[in-house]
Amino acid sequence: MTIRSITGTVRLLTGAVILFLSSAASAADISIYSGGAVKAALSVVAANYEKVSGNRVTVDYAPVGALMRRLAEGGTPDVVVLTTDVMPAAESKGWAVPGAAFALGGVGVGVAVREGAAAPDISTPESFKQALLAAKSITYIDPEKGTSGKHFAEVLQRLGIAEAMKDKTRLGDAGYVVEPVARGEIELGIQQITEILPVKGVTLVGPLPEPLQKVTVYSAAPTPAARDPEPVRDFLAYLRRPESRGVFVGKGFLAP
Repeated sequence: MTIRSITGTVRLLTGAVILFLSSAASAADISIYSGGAVKAALSVVAANYEKVSGNRVTVDYAPVGALMRRLAEGGTPDVVVLTTDVMPAAESKGWAVPGAAFALGGVGVGVAVREGAAAPDISTPESFKQALLAAKSITYIDPEKGTSGKHFAEVLQRLGIAEAMKDKTRLGDAGYVVEPVARGEIELGIQQITEILPVKGVTLVGPLPEPLQKVTVYSAAPTPAARDPEPVRDFLAYLRRPESRGVFVGKGFLAP
C-alpha cells in the first residue's frame, strides 16, 4: 500500500468518525413517564421513531398512581402519558403543559385464563359474578397503584362479593399482573386488555360485560420541564401520524 493510499484511507476514517460523533452529539434524548397499559404500543412507536429521527427515547412504565407520586416527588420527564382522568391534575400542578394533551386511544378491562384452560362465561354481570365465585384464585393490580385495579375493586363491591373474594385474591404490584395466570399459579386475571394481549401463555376471554366495563383513555402531553422542546414536539407529532395510530389499534387500543 502506498503512502498516498494510506493517507486517503486515514482521511476517510477520520471523516467517518467526525460524522458519527457529530450525529451522536446532535441526537436528542427524550424521556417519558407512561402508564403501563400503553407499553405494548408505545414501545413499538418509540423504536420506530428512533430509527427515523436518530433521537433516543427512554420510557419509564408504571401504574398511573405511581407516576403521579413520582411527579409529586420532583420527577421531570419531557413527556407524560397519563389517563385523561388525572391529566387535569397534572396540568394544574405544573407537571404537564396545559391544553397540550391529546388522546392516544382507549383501553377496556378484560379477563384472562391460562392458555388451554376452559373459558368461563363472562357475558353478563351475573355470569361474571358466578365465574368469579367459582374461581379458586384471581389477580388484579393493587387499586392504590393501577387504573384497572381501582375500577375492578369497585366492580366487586357492585357485585356484592368483595368480602367473598378477599381470601383468594392476589394483588399485583406493577407490569403484566396476569403473568402468574400463564404460569398456572392463578386461575383468573383481570387487567386492561393491552396488558393481557402481550403475555404469552394466557388467553383473553373477553372484555368485562358492558355494564361493568370501564374504557380508560390515555393521553400524551409535553411537560414544562422538557429540556429540548423541539424534538419533544417532533416526537409528539410522530405519535399522531396514521402509522403510529395503527400500531396502537393493532395492540388493542380503541381509536380516540
